[in-house]
Amino acid sequence: MELPAVNLKVILLVHWLLTTWGCLVFSSSYAWGNFTILALGVWAVAQRDSIDAIGMFLGGLVATIFLDIIYISIFYSSVATGDTGRFGAGMAILSLLLKPFSCCLVYHMHRERGGELPLRPDFFGPSQEHSAYQTIDSSSDAAADPFASLENKGQAVPRGY
Repeated sequence: MELPAVNLKVILLVHWLLTTWGCLVFSSSYAWGNFTILALGVWAVAQRDSIDAIGMFLGGLVATIFLDIIYISIFYSSVATGDTGRFGAGMAILSLLLKPFSCCLVYHMHRERGGELPLRPDFFGPSQEHSAYQTIDSSSDAAADPFASLENKGQAVPRGY
């Protein structure tokens, strides 16, 4: 099944709107968590070729799914008393229900940008960003022993004291 072509800006707009309405009743950590992840989404929009930006946005969306479940389950009974409380809680729940679908769409965008599945042992290692930078050394032997050529030419090898 082919995923629909959805712009990242639409995903951000929908989640921003639902988070704003959810903040009518859920404030503090709910707002900080969700708006921080939306800021990562803005970064992913601004840098269209960045694998790190879209990857961090995807990871943040997954994290906020769990955080929203915990936050809504703890505070729902105390805030959903009036009409405004029920509306805000409903929008937060709707945002939570849309996040797995958004994660699928963002993961598809992550793959289009050249990203890989982030479940591998060296995930926290060097970045996957590709640049035009090339090293000066063409051989790996020169990097392993930089003074090997000096000994072969009869020159004195510098010593560290």
